[in-house]
Amino acid sequence: MSTVGAEKGVTTGRSRRCGWFDAALLKRSAQVNGLTGLCITKLDVLDGLKELKLCTGYELDGVLTDILPMGADDISRCKPVYETIAGWSDSTVGMTRYEQLPANARWYLQRIEQVTGVPVHMVSTSPDRDHTIMLRHPFLAD
Repeated sequence: MSTVGAEKGVTTGRSRRCGWFDAALLKRSAQVNGLTGLCITKLDVLDGLKELKLCTGYELDGVLTDILPMGADDISRCKPVYETIAGWSDSTVGMTRYEQLPANARWYLQRIEQVTGVPVHMVSTSPDRDHTIMLRHPFLAD
């Protein structure tokens, strides 16, 4: 993912460590910060993967939770719980309409919304700023 997504530090040029989407962490962040919408970037980097993993919760001392705990001690003992989602083989590069996305890509975005409780407003499908799917304008009322 880091190679395909060109994930390198701007200053140092070091490769960034990439991982699976942590929706349970984002759920806590949304709760703390009052998020009202998400912008999912680089969806095209996931093109061609047979399966994706989505962190939907954590196991803490044998107990499952669907949101990141608050305390650092608890967080240090958490183990991520992943849901496996089928990937897609079609390219999403350049898509500008949600309906164009492969069914599994749409399902992935829907699961992120379901787990976090926050709607996806925008999705980027390449580094080109015009390759953006606008589902809801972030500055206009629904």
